[in-house]
Amino acid sequence: MGDIALPRRLFLWSMALIYMSAFVSLYMQIPGLYGNEGLLPARKQLRYSGDRSLWAQFQSSPTLLWLSPKLGLSTHTSVELLCLVGAALSLAATLLEPLRDSLVFFVLWLLYLSLYQFVLVPGGPGVPLLPVGQPAAGDGVPVRPGGPAVPGPGGPQGERQHDRVTFWLLRWLLFRLMFASGVVKLTSRCPTWWGLTALTYHYETQCIPTSLAWFAHQLPVWWQKLSVVGTFVIEIPVPFLFFSPLRRLRLGAFYLQLLLQVLIILSGNYNFFNLLTLALCLSLLDDQHVNFWLRKPQTTNGSQPESKLWSWLCYLLEIAVWSGLIFGAVVCFDLQLDWAKKSVTSRTAFTFHQFNQLLKTVTIPCIWVGLLSLFWEMVSSMFRCACVEGFFKRFLSTLQWMVFGAAAVAMFSISLVPFTYLEQDSAGRLWPGVRQAHQAVDRLQLVNSYGLFRRMTGVGGRPEVVIEGSQDRVTWTEIDFMYKPGNASTPPPLVTPHQPRLDWQMWFAALGPHTQAPWFTSLVYRLLQGHSDVVELLQADASRYPFHAQPPAFVRAHLYKYWFTEPKEDGSYPERWWRRVYVEEFYPTVYLGDPFLENMLYQHGLKDKSSPRRPSNATVPRAVQWLRSQVKGQSAPALIWSLMAGSAVLCLCLTRTPPGRPAQGQPGRGGPTGRARKPPRGQRRHQKRAGRVRRRRGRRRMRRGRFTKSNQRKVKMKIRMTLGTKSRRRRRTRRRFAK
Repeated sequence: MGDIALPRRLFLWSMALIYMSAFVSLYMQIPGLYGNEGLLPARKQLRYSGDRSLWAQFQSSPTLLWLSPKLGLSTHTSVELLCLVGAALSLAATLLEPLRDSLVFFVLWLLYLSLYQFVLVPGGPGVPLLPVGQPAAGDGVPVRPGGPAVPGPGGPQGERQHDRVTFWLLRWLLFRLMFASGVVKLTSRCPTWWGLTALTYHYETQCIPTSLAWFAHQLPVWWQKLSVVGTFVIEIPVPFLFFSPLRRLRLGAFYLQLLLQVLIILSGNYNFFNLLTLALCLSLLDDQHVNFWLRKPQTTNGSQPESKLWSWLCYLLEIAVWSGLIFGAVVCFDLQLDWAKKSVTSRTAFTFHQFNQLLKTVTIPCIWVGLLSLFWEMVSSMFRCACVEGFFKRFLSTLQWMVFGAAAVAMFSISLVPFTYLEQDSAGRLWPGVRQAHQAVDRLQLVNSYGLFRRMTGVGGRPEVVIEGSQDRVTWTEIDFMYKPGNASTPPPLVTPHQPRLDWQMWFAALGPHTQAPWFTSLVYRLLQGHSDVVELLQADASRYPFHAQPPAFVRAHLYKYWFTEPKEDGSYPERWWRRVYVEEFYPTVYLGDPFLENMLYQHGLKDKSSPRRPSNATVPRAVQWLRSQVKGQSAPALIWSLMAGSAVLCLCLTRTPPGRPAQGQPGRGGPTGRARKPPRGQRRHQKRAGRVRRRRGRRRMRRGRFTKSNQRKVKMKIRMTLGTKSRRRRRTRRRFAK
């Protein structure tokens, strides 16, 4: 694999941007979700115990919120403070490259882990940010704080010898994520995945669809089934190409993953999850391909060109691999062209037993492929450490290689435990010490098991809970949410990378009775009380909330089934995006003081037994309150998009070389600090020799008359001016010495 300095820099910048969007998204929802008058107050989620030491509490649940009483802060204020620190630190890391080091990314990982332990509502795909954060911390380790890295033999400035080892962990994580996502679709025995009809339901039944999902839903059934086949191919066999020694195979796998993730982003809102997957895909690139994107000239770094025989052999192997993938897809899914209907027919041509036997066969070889790939990266990195000039630099590089190599082996070992969850026989063959190590660090969320869209829900229609309010119990008004489907005429929004957590939980609540979602009773209770923080979760613009003048006296909830509308017979678009059918009552009509409501509140421990502490007049709580007042009523997606766009523009401005000024980070030009560096001594000698040769050739051409008369005049005038300037300098110097 080629140099990885540029993909590594892109990955670290992307991680800082994703961290910023995650912290800002959560910060905008804290008052309504975890405030003192929110759905799940943070002071109730975190129970302080004076009998246990701080270290014991941290071991049980690793979170910085345990320090709140020591600092004199309320739990709610501490949660907001952690979000603000994380957002500010990640924003600074996106703008300033020296801040993208191990210390900053470790702090970001620790802040997000602290919030995840108690205040992150489960259900959203936000967990992979924690496993990705640890390799990011390893990739950002500088040789000396704020200083340049030690370049390896033939390597670019800014690349360290252990970078390939830590960068390899991202590729292994990407492999586990994509491979497991494809396998669980078949091991779950979901009839829609086995029947290749999952996408005929997916677009309208996903948590928060986009407007483009409506158009994707209208595609013919044969195309939807063919898309499922493509999804299986991209998620199951293609990830094996991540470890291919052939560069073009890795690039092909990268673009296939890029295609899949972009289509998911356009059709559904899954917060920053797909952006995180795209960041992981950067581990498949090298400097040569990134320079191709940037239209920069290619540098050979002294490497020998490949022979024609080897090039042709690589081409033949690549053609064989892609042909094998296409042939396997045709055979496994019985793809046939129907010329009469101008379509492609497909069906699953294998059984669950056959797939399970194949999974048993390939699970252990997958581990060996990963182990051999890691071994190769570690050996090559060790060789580069041995080639570093200077004893101190060589010793420092070797020490870093040993530390990060050991960390990579440990991370790879404990990741095998959740990876083998795919096949239980393989899980039993793991060394018991590996499982014990996994249990010891399980609270830190270093590794996880993955499996997206395991089963397709909403086959008979999308279940949706609609909340209604009334003042007289006769006239009822629906309470619409900003993002989830409700009003049939409202187009589905695009809110990526923001994660509206309440809207997500409403989708999960509709899959069962309200007793399985205790927070729903708290939502009804807060709506009856008319708390503005909770109302802001439903509508950021208070004027669009139907009960902004006076809270509703009665609240109830009904369950509906939603479907996307169909185009009209003449091909025109319908006026509504959704059609719905009433199913049943989801939550009975309640009011403040209602016995049923009071019983549910006491049953789930949601009743306010005591008033929260008064806000402190200290500097930190007052600053946190002032910042909250500045963003109150703002749209969270608009704020996140503005910060991301502003960060990208500022980064382009900071990295752009001004006219007439040498570029940074290149030999013979401006270095990382912006100061010009002299070229190496051998290069200077070569430049002087080349200048003498050019001047000698010019004099020969003038003597031979190869210049025109006009050119000869210009050259002679330039020589006279140069000589005249030199003679004036000599006379000025003589006068100065004479005085």
